[in-house]
Amino acid sequence: MPEISLCNSMGRDGQVMAESVRIPVLVRWIDQGNRQATSTSILKSTMDRDYDALLQQAGSPAEVARALVAGDPEIDLETVGSFLGDTSRVFVNTDRRIVYGVSRVEIVRTPDGAEKTRRPKKMAFPNIHTETPLLWSGKFLPKREVYNKFVIVSKLQIHHVNGLTYDFLMEIARELEKKNSLLLVGAGPKGNLPLILRRGSLPYRGFLEGRTRGDEYCLLLHLSNLELKVPAPAEAEEKPS
Repeated sequence: MPEISLCNSMGRDGQVMAESVRIPVLVRWIDQGNRQATSTSILKSTMDRDYDALLQQAGSPAEVARALVAGDPEIDLETVGSFLGDTSRVFVNTDRRIVYGVSRVEIVRTPDGAEKTRRPKKMAFPNIHTETPLLWSGKFLPKREVYNKFVIVSKLQIHHVNGLTYDFLMEIARELEKKNSLLLVGAGPKGNLPLILRRGSLPYRGFLEGRTRGDEYCLLLHLSNLELKVPAPAEAEEKPS
């Protein structure tokens, strides 16, 4: 669970916690014997048996097809179908060898999906728990406007760690609930920078929502990295005279 440094409307900050909002699964999968069914990973094939390896050995797609008809060169009976435990992702080059120095490239695209430019991907550092807390921007947006303009891709629930931070967050939730709006939250000295949750992660816009019920509160940080925009009107085609 990440820690967050958050400011209230009085300019006072507190160190609180955030956790992902998960909806509990109400469906239980069982087999024919009423035993609990679980997901597992099974090895499909190895690199020396996939299509590229077979093509390199056979020389042409036609020869690969003949080999598949004549036998099962794509199947390794010693490994295929075995259960996998803990695995790690690796990168391979065109020679099908594991590489250890990877250069990440960021592709910027236009709204219609065309590639605009390529640039080295910058590994941004987290900025939600630094010496500069997330400032109270004072910019309130109606909920309907946020939901119709931004795509909410994730959300975090902010919660207290002791009695003092409980009072701190309860007052924030009450203030936001009275305004019936979402507070725009940003990082940096001016509170105008996107939120970086972890090293190398996507930058997000943050919208803070508060709800209360008696002595209970719910403080949600909605995260968005997509903004809905109306496309430019298409130019009318001239009709032949």
